[in-house]
Amino acid sequence: MEWEAPKIVRRKSRQIKVGNVLIGGDAPISVQSMTTTDTNDVQGTLKQIRDLYDVGADIVRVSVPTLEAAKNFALICKDSPVPIVADIHFDYRIAIEVANNGAAALRINPGNIGAKAKVEAVCQAAKDNGLPIRVGVNAGSLDNDLLKKYGSPCPEAMVEAALRAAAILDEHNFADYAFSVKASELNLCVTSYEELAKKTDAPLHLGITEAGGLTGGTVLSSIGISWLLSQGIGDTLRVSLAADPVEEIKVGWAILKSMHLRSRGVNIVACPTCARHGIDVVGTVRELETRLADIKDEIKVAVMGCIVNGPGEALRAQVAVCGGSNNKSMIYEDGVLQGKIASDEAVDILEKRIRDKVMRLNTNKIL
Repeated sequence: MEWEAPKIVRRKSRQIKVGNVLIGGDAPISVQSMTTTDTNDVQGTLKQIRDLYDVGADIVRVSVPTLEAAKNFALICKDSPVPIVADIHFDYRIAIEVANNGAAALRINPGNIGAKAKVEAVCQAAKDNGLPIRVGVNAGSLDNDLLKKYGSPCPEAMVEAALRAAAILDEHNFADYAFSVKASELNLCVTSYEELAKKTDAPLHLGITEAGGLTGGTVLSSIGISWLLSQGIGDTLRVSLAADPVEEIKVGWAILKSMHLRSRGVNIVACPTCARHGIDVVGTVRELETRLADIKDEIKVAVMGCIVNGPGEALRAQVAVCGGSNNKSMIYEDGVLQGKIASDEAVDILEKRIRDKVMRLNTNKIL
């Protein structure tokens, strides 16, 4: 009998709705990213949003730094294929403007949005337009009184900042909010989420803020986010990278797939290769990832360099290749050896077999 990983029991949270995407409750954990373009560049921003959508973004956040940008933000929302969250700092009037003009949700930072009256005004605008709010606490921009009280950013300060902002929303009978308590220090970030999860049933947006570049940020984010997900904490996530935001979506999906929490697209199992390899594993994987990026259906593929572990991994894959000798590799489907192929033709042959397999799977679903 095939061994199965223990099922993660998710924390019970209330549910909110960002556009057509449910967050919290029993909804799938959604994957988010944020645009890096100038919001006043409407077409450039829309192109980046569509690129993010193509690789699996459920929600995209767009910064709105000025009232002028708010006008262009409305045009972006109108043509976006995914719900758009407006990222607001400092000027509460911008939040009111975008709430009235296309935003699917508002993200405000209690550390810089201003006095209670300003938060109340944002709350009213969200209520009037049926929008949820994410209260985004960041260790780098905590309220001065909290820094004075605790001496430095700490989990207690992060949680207090979140709950204090939520109290204002609660006073106005506004419950459609989520929290994030992000920090660049891994343990501070994780502990803040763990403590906040004990004190609220609001959905939690996970992320390690300012995590770094593609390699370092991926490692840091993967550790922190999976640490929390393994405890059942988290309803939506963003992997923050100083890199192309498309990579954020790819890493986010990789985390969820590895935790068996969501599935999407081609999942490639590949060996790191050694002197035994009879096929260009690295080049084959790189090429397949590029060619098959459009596939949204779940399918497992194994690309293995030799017969040490190749046949075993092939048993657990829907399509697999295992490097052999004399420029010949073995091709498998559903664990069954189909024959041998020329190793230097593996990419083309694998792509065709994978696409044929996906087509058959979809045909069977219809039947």
